Amino acid sequence: MTSSTPHLPVAIVGGGQAGLSVSYHLQQRGIEHLVFERARAAHVWSSQRWDSFCLVTPNWQCDLPGHPYDGPDPDGFMKRDEIVAYLRAFVAKVNPPIREEVSVLRVEAAQEGGYRVHTSAGDYTADAVVVASGGYQRPIMPRMAEKLPGSLVQVHANAYRNPAQLPEGAVLVVGSGQSGAQIAEDLHLAGRRVHLAVGDAPRCARFYRGRDVVAWLADMGYYEMSVDQHPLRDGVRDNTNHYVTGRDGGRDIDLRRFAREGMALYGALEDYADGTLRFRDGLKATLDAADRTYNGINAAIDRHIAENGIPAPEQAPYRPVWEPEAPVTHLDLAGSGIGAVVWCIGFAPDFGWLDAPVFNGAGQPKHRRGVTAQAGLYFIGLPWLHTWGSGRFGAVGRDAAYVAAAIEAQLSGPLLGEAAAQPHGTIPGHGAGHAAAHP
Repeated sequence: MTSSTPHLPVAIVGGGQAGLSVSYHLQQRGIEHLVFERARAAHVWSSQRWDSFCLVTPNWQCDLPGHPYDGPDPDGFMKRDEIVAYLRAFVAKVNPPIREEVSVLRVEAAQEGGYRVHTSAGDYTADAVVVASGGYQRPIMPRMAEKLPGSLVQVHANAYRNPAQLPEGAVLVVGSGQSGAQIAEDLHLAGRRVHLAVGDAPRCARFYRGRDVVAWLADMGYYEMSVDQHPLRDGVRDNTNHYVTGRDGGRDIDLRRFAREGMALYGALEDYADGTLRFRDGLKATLDAADRTYNGINAAIDRHIAENGIPAPEQAPYRPVWEPEAPVTHLDLAGSGIGAVVWCIGFAPDFGWLDAPVFNGAGQPKHRRGVTAQAGLYFIGLPWLHTWGSGRFGAVGRDAAYVAAAIEAQLSGPLLGEAAAQPHGTIPGHGAGHAAAHP
């Protein structure tokens, strides 16, 4: 780096709702910063969601900084285009100092203090860096995909849009988390023959005893529980999200009902060899475990209702509407009529561009509410960064306020090195006053 290298008090990597929330709170504190976004601000909601996508949490939980949901249906579930409009309005309110279509290639700690930030549009130095790129950057595609016939159309969930996008015939959906279960339903409702390889995701009810389950859990304080208070502690960050949907006003997703209606269910997909798909013998145990979680959440609501004397209609526990017969562990691919595979087995973080000693043996950042032991390095927008809502519209703003306060304390403390002692260079395209001004 040279003396002419532009210097930033704070560099934010990622222009989604998490990075923009930090920008909002830094502006409130008059702290100069710049957001780097490799595409467009909040782009994933328009570019990586299927046509019928909608929130699985009610609209009233959407509470980005200075931008709570104020639409006509607080108990409803915004559809994809409504989410995009909500976020575009948020971007306009924040009016962040941002470099769009600029990729951060590498960030490294500088010996003299602070950080060196290498981007596709040039180099910067920074006193602090906020990693707001999230934990879902890299779609997971198994090596097994390479073994499948080239005639099959294969897409990851982030590239799925609608049933018409896929060739005629049956579709194999691999994975039954939130995306897999909802995409399987989308195909099923369109009349497609669906083969679903069921994973170990739990499920929950949409409505129970007269209210949305989310409303009950909010009253019970679940969404205020911190990761330090959770029985699993850091282990909760590895949990798979419960499958449920907000589609058509919200409802349960019951894979057993889908099976009764003609969807073919299998255990987890294990391999493909000699023209045969091979599945684990575990479908019944997996369905039973998901139902235990479903009934367990409802039982906790029952206790809350009883302990607080809340009037609510009675509702019986869920009972299976379908049971698998002898397990099917092999399926002839050619004879199945399957013409497409939708991989719904999740995403992996990609922090390969960040050179800092803050990662554990599993490659996950070590932090406490987004603040790392490495001076000036912060994370935001990760699952269970602090609470259940940390990676969602509901609580990311609170996490951003905490991180912004930590940054303010850092920058007002002892100088971080010679770089911090130099006058700030001009940020290309942004004067210092722009970053500090909030509309």
